[in-house]
Amino acid sequence: MHKKIAVLSGDGIGPEVVSEAIKVLNSVSEKFGHTFEYEHALVGAIAIDKTGDPLPDETLKVCTSSDAVLFGAIGDPKYDNNPDAKVRPEQGLLALRKSLNLFSNIRPVKAYDSLIDRSPLKEDRISGTDFVIYRELTGGIYFGEKTLSEDGKTASDLCLYTQSEIERIAHMAFKAARKRRNKMTLIDKANVLESSRLWRRVVTELHQSDYADVDLDFLFVDNAAMQMILNPAQFDVILTENMFGDIISDEGSVIGGSIGLLASASIGGQYAMFEPIHGSFPQGTGKGIANPIATILSAAMMLDHFSLNQEAEAVRTAVDKALQNGVCTPEINAGGQYTTSDVGDYISKSIT
Repeated sequence: MHKKIAVLSGDGIGPEVVSEAIKVLNSVSEKFGHTFEYEHALVGAIAIDKTGDPLPDETLKVCTSSDAVLFGAIGDPKYDNNPDAKVRPEQGLLALRKSLNLFSNIRPVKAYDSLIDRSPLKEDRISGTDFVIYRELTGGIYFGEKTLSEDGKTASDLCLYTQSEIERIAHMAFKAARKRRNKMTLIDKANVLESSRLWRRVVTELHQSDYADVDLDFLFVDNAAMQMILNPAQFDVILTENMFGDIISDEGSVIGGSIGLLASASIGGQYAMFEPIHGSFPQGTGKGIANPIATILSAAMMLDHFSLNQEAEAVRTAVDKALQNGVCTPEINAGGQYTTSDVGDYISKSIT
């Protein structure tokens, strides 16, 4: 199989972790007889510095002419710490999601047996945790109309959703539940927000008409945040809107002991992008301490997207082997001496 992959490494540790994911993909291509062609493009702070635009037109062209996008991370302190900055790296990512119509963000959360003791939560709370979050990605408050009064003392952000936006991601989440443990939880704030009441109504009607075999329940987002700490193993598939999903998925990331373990896929009708959920971690840039596993697991999700399921499973098995043997970066293996590159080397050589 031949696939063209757009590589948007971005800022901070992005280039470092993406390099290790490419190393693993190259090992997969060699072992299984595939060809992966990579085309690199700018996004985020580095793109602003070089072009003035966080998402240059050339980058978007590279993405739309590729079979998938492998994304690193964006963000830079010189923009993060400047509230008056008119152009920001994050605008590039939001624009990319919108331009490619990547409406569904998929984030698996798993507690690895070999890392149970590294989690800040007790073993009896997190043992057996294995769920996936379906977060709507192109609507809601992040993309709604924004206003600021002339005196700068009043601001608003509109949370807007349509029935069709809700239905298209709900279909994906219900179908995923059927392939897992047949349970889906909608997280909303329907006791307060009209947009959440629309979510609940649309998902309930879809459940009754097309997915009555799936167990469906509902949680308000504040209760869901608490339940994710008290009993995360209760969840199978979580469906939620954009901002709630952003917050809930980062909360879920600590269950496994490190945000550096969590992969994600952003899927649309035509395009797909794969990225770790962590940020650019500028403090760690160039120090060899960045955990590449989330990006490597994102590459595994890309292989699944290509219907290369055996290859994806080989990557996940190699990651499991690295974790079991303590071949991890310092935030997981504090006593170890393994660098970002060491972890990538070990996983790529473990592909069988």
